Amino acid sequence: MRASDMAQSTQPSIQDVALIVGGGPGISSSCARLFAENGMRVAVAARNPEKAVLEKLEKMHGVHRYACDASEPVAVDRLFAKVVQDLGTPRLVVHNIDGRVPGIFRKSLIEADPSMALETLRNAAFSAFLVGQQAAKVMLGNKPDANGAKGTIIFTNASAALKGFPLSGAFAMACHAKSGLAQSMARELMPQGIHVANVPIDAAIGWTQEDGTRAHRLAGTTVDDNMADPDRIAETYLHLHRQHRSTWAFEVVLRPWVEKW
Repeated sequence: MRASDMAQSTQPSIQDVALIVGGGPGISSSCARLFAENGMRVAVAARNPEKAVLEKLEKMHGVHRYACDASEPVAVDRLFAKVVQDLGTPRLVVHNIDGRVPGIFRKSLIEADPSMALETLRNAAFSAFLVGQQAAKVMLGNKPDANGAKGTIIFTNASAALKGFPLSGAFAMACHAKSGLAQSMARELMPQGIHVANVPIDAAIGWTQEDGTRAHRLAGTTVDDNMADPDRIAETYLHLHRQHRSTWAFEVVLRPWVEKW
């Protein structure tokens, strides 16, 4: 087979359905736009699907919005059932949920509220389990594509998946848990035709503001690409979905060229 033929065989068909769980102006929005531009039918789920940024995605890119608390098993089950009913069975699912509750930020171990630590685990790691479980259930029934793949499941992760920072115990637990979940899923599901990838973003993410600049609420405005660009992250996710099964990547760590690590 020629290289050009191989490339075409791994491209998604216009029938591909993508589901992004976790909706906001950064990675989720960038993924939704890119996937839609590449001919996919795209669904985005969030606790609050009425966010202005999600309404804009619907209006400009035909993205379908769904309400879902991804930490609740029944809600995730209903989400997948609804997406399958409305759009078809997903071949690409992205779990993009940070999960931290505001009160847990920058708290020392002895200051951290145990209930907030538990909620962070539920929001981040438990929701990843629920989404991954439902994604696997529906994808296993997919007909293999020309590449022999039935689908792709991608987990957005963070620096804390690689290193536990001080004043961040709850988040470190959640991120490490997501990594363990993804690795277990990959070993179980990849031989069955489902590509599973864990993507730690080791950087602040500077998403595009209304004035055209890229900025992060705590790290300020980007200078010389010193923050991760969510549009470029989305391109990586699409590439993961299109990878040939002879070279499926499991863990891809993304960081700007100037990041200290």
